[in-house]
Amino acid sequence: MTTEAAAQHTRPTDADMAAYLKRLGVERPQQPTVEALFALHRAQIERVAYENIDTYLGRPAGIDQLLSLRRIAAGHGGYCYQTNGALGLLLAALGFDVTRHYAGVHGTPEAEGARGNHLALTVRTGDQEWLVDAGLGDGIHEPLPLVTGTYRQGPSTFRMAPSTAEPGGWRFQHDPAGDFDHMEYDPAPADMTAFDSEHERLTTSPESGYLKTPVVARRDATTIDVLRGRILRHTDTDGTSEHELATPAAWFEALHDVFHLALPTLTADDRTDLWARVTRSHEAWLATRTT
Repeated sequence: MTTEAAAQHTRPTDADMAAYLKRLGVERPQQPTVEALFALHRAQIERVAYENIDTYLGRPAGIDQLLSLRRIAAGHGGYCYQTNGALGLLLAALGFDVTRHYAGVHGTPEAEGARGNHLALTVRTGDQEWLVDAGLGDGIHEPLPLVTGTYRQGPSTFRMAPSTAEPGGWRFQHDPAGDFDHMEYDPAPADMTAFDSEHERLTTSPESGYLKTPVVARRDATTIDVLRGRILRHTDTDGTSEHELATPAAWFEALHDVFHLALPTLTADDRTDLWARVTRSHEAWLATRTT
């Protein structure tokens, strides 16, 4: 049995939990309360970046929940299957009522449905259900109630409404300035194996954006930072600014200082290769703009 296959059947140990909570900078809650849920979600969003660096380097990590939890505890980030997979496992181990959902992130209003390119989570506390999502990049900072309405978080305004494409599911409408249009999910519980084929496509297809451009995102209560290639975009309530990280020192410093990424598995050669790839991607992007 492979390491990943073995991990599929393993719950996080006390040491796993302690390491993950240390990465989040929070104490282990005594009870699965709504206050604890919000504290854990905020900490995850603020300290664990959305990122595709390993995939961009051609060595994607798997999506087993326990392996994702351990990678994040060690200093990595991840994309939705990994960040939400790890967070869902943590919450369940802490006694929260967690459901994984087959979901879809869409770039246009016309697209709809759960296409499987996203793993969403819902959590029930008492008589209230919440959208919990650490895999939306520049998305939510705190859980959103499954109640139709408009919600303001820092510089972003979101809307929640029942999905018309997935009866019983919900549609998260992103801020108009966000990196995608909306997300919606199937209400049925999903096993992690449901995402295997889409994970394979996203991490190996030459058409996948994850292989074309490195993307790193992190937000807190008032600000959003997104690094795409060599362009760092900062958004707060005063607006949005962009600047280029023109040297490897500035780029890796931003990964550490802005996005809290240690990336412990990257060797010196890996970093040289990564910067060369980033530069080629950036130059290709500049050429399209010039054209």
